[in-house]
Amino acid sequence: MDIDILSLFPEYFQGPFDVSMLKRAREKKLINVNAVDIRSFAAGKHKQVDDRPYGGGPGMVLMPQPVIDAIRSCRKVKSHVVYLTPQGNPFTAKRAEELSKEKHLIILCGHYEGIDERVMDLEVDEEISIGDYVLTSACPAAIVLVDAITRFIPGVIGHEDAVYQDSFSDGIFDAPHYTRPHEFEHHLVPEILLGGDHAKIASWREEKRREKTKRVRPDLIQKR
Repeated sequence: MDIDILSLFPEYFQGPFDVSMLKRAREKKLINVNAVDIRSFAAGKHKQVDDRPYGGGPGMVLMPQPVIDAIRSCRKVKSHVVYLTPQGNPFTAKRAEELSKEKHLIILCGHYEGIDERVMDLEVDEEISIGDYVLTSACPAAIVLVDAITRFIPGVIGHEDAVYQDSFSDGIFDAPHYTRPHEFEHHLVPEILLGGDHAKIASWREEKRREKTKRVRPDLIQKR
């Protein structure tokens, strides 16, 4: 998969993609991540990329010309353009899996008060939000998006089935996990996990998954 991340701060992405699984995915050519500087497409001597909003109001808005030119410089026949914004559709594990099947993603980072609406009208295929809160920029959200999507690409995770056993893979939380030692600070591993009865273990895990989800995120139980 080819991924182009468009932002005003391409240097922000130096580091996060050079460690752990994302680094190995890049080394194995499973993903190719490229950071694109929107400012380099700005016209004029001062390379202006933002201006005051029509109608008044606080903050600045990214102008359409540099953003659209940046998108079009990357766009291919089968590109899918995602704009990261708090006003987008909530990002989910299901959507991450779906996006992992794209050949080329263009991820547009929001900045300041947002981007001229005509960019959405002309070039954006989908708006995504990683949560009901606002960041200083969408750069952290872009890293979250790439990380979550990459996990579903075959060959990235050592045990590929593991991604379908994590939290939210079927709408609710994962079960609790334990490892050695058997006792730690007077807390014991549940005996059922030591007996080797896989049917009983699976039933216990399903019960615990539902218990915690109901306690912490009852809305997920209702959706399921």
